[in-house]
Amino acid sequence: MSNSVRIIEVGPRDGLQNEQMPVSVEARIGFVKALFAAGLHTIEVGSFVSPKAIPKMQGSDQVFCGVRDLPGEFHVLVPNEKGYEGARAVGAKVIAVFASASEGFSRANINCSVAESIERFRPVIERARADGIKVRGYVSCVLGCPYDGDIAPNSVVDISKRLWQLGCYEVSLGDTIGVGTPTKARQLLRAVAGEVPMQNLAMHFHDTYGQALANLYAGLEEGSRIIDSAAGGLGGCPYAPGATGNVGTEDVVYMLEGMGIATGVDMEKLLAATNTISALIGRPPVSRVAAALNAKARAR
Repeated sequence: MSNSVRIIEVGPRDGLQNEQMPVSVEARIGFVKALFAAGLHTIEVGSFVSPKAIPKMQGSDQVFCGVRDLPGEFHVLVPNEKGYEGARAVGAKVIAVFASASEGFSRANINCSVAESIERFRPVIERARADGIKVRGYVSCVLGCPYDGDIAPNSVVDISKRLWQLGCYEVSLGDTIGVGTPTKARQLLRAVAGEVPMQNLAMHFHDTYGQALANLYAGLEEGSRIIDSAAGGLGGCPYAPGATGNVGTEDVVYMLEGMGIATGVDMEKLLAATNTISALIGRPPVSRVAAALNAKARAR
């Protein structure tokens, strides 16, 4: 394997938006700054959506403004043109749009079909490209859906290809409910790589069934070198009862460093950031590495 892997930290957005306890703008700014100081320089910091839809992302414009002077790459999720205008107004350089590989999940999550969701963000991508703003595409439920069950790989290939053709520079494949296994993850990546170059595919795996690291390893063997993760394993899925958060950034860093793949992440600083945000949301981190290191520290 090559010794270069890019980690996209999604805890401040995809993680916190699904936690029960809201976190203030000031605390979210502090969280992003702490993650950056730990060596995570590509961070998804917020979402320009209606506060009625996702109240925990209220104030994402303030969060972005609070960190935009740092020399990193800060992403924001944009669901429609109104959201795009807000992101552009604060100077966002990278936005993300999202679609689902599952019709059932698309209707439950954003109240429209997959085809309709594409038409919603098509003008967003067009405007962003005209404005020189990069667009990242998310595909959810790539390995299973709480409503539709198993998802045909061809469905994931089709939506990924569409995002790529519309102009997304990168497509993140999300196992939203964490039901995938290594063989399925490997097969899916191979299938999508037939339409989107492997170097432009990211792995976004949740850890509900404890398979995320194994799935990531399988993807690394296939050649994917981009991993989405969340500090402390933050997050979940409101439409999938029992679904846990994203794979923990600490777990990913520990695995990669143990494989001889440098991440540039300071584990001690990362753990400190995780512990601070965990205290604010009122629960311990679910990352196995964070839990182990915290237990070790308490035993000293």
